[in-house]
Amino acid sequence: MLTEREKMLAGELYDPLDKALSLERIRARDLCQALNATAESESDRRRQILLELFGRGGDSVWMQPPFYCDYGTNIRLGRRVFFNFNCVVLDVCQVTIGDFTLLGPAVQIYTATHPLDHELRRTQEFGQPVEIGADVWIGGAAVICPGVSIGSRSVIGAGSVVTRNVPAGVFAAGNPCRVIRSLEVLEFGSRSE
Repeated sequence: MLTEREKMLAGELYDPLDKALSLERIRARDLCQALNATAESESDRRRQILLELFGRGGDSVWMQPPFYCDYGTNIRLGRRVFFNFNCVVLDVCQVTIGDFTLLGPAVQIYTATHPLDHELRRTQEFGQPVEIGADVWIGGAAVICPGVSIGSRSVIGAGSVVTRNVPAGVFAAGNPCRVIRSLEVLEFGSRSE
């Protein structure tokens, strides 16, 4: 028989009020509170908290608190991922973010979702993993919905709501987010029209 955590990570219906899961969320929220209370000059303390919080990548992540997440251990980061101020990651399923990806302020990544049936929704929820490639730039206040993948080198416009997969190497924006155009290799500061 699967534990509620195993069901959660598998994307199956699970009980979010399970005692073990509740304790894991308390751990993550305590770590987030400690992180958010650090001064900018406390880089060693921040690094220690990030190493404890994330499943992978706490050794090189660049974090501008405040930051909030459900578990932290389900977040797998590549090298030098950047989170700007006020990001939220609801990581009931795995969130994978590739090397050198930049998340603007107030970006929200959701893996948690709920059944449409109101009675089932009272006691159960489920999730779908999110995967973001390497060298992605996600503009401020974008929302990444459950089950979405974003290909490497893509750019997501500020305020976008990403409800479907985005391929690699494109600029996508809007609500719902859609591909606007392909991105070509550009010189620093140049524009492609």
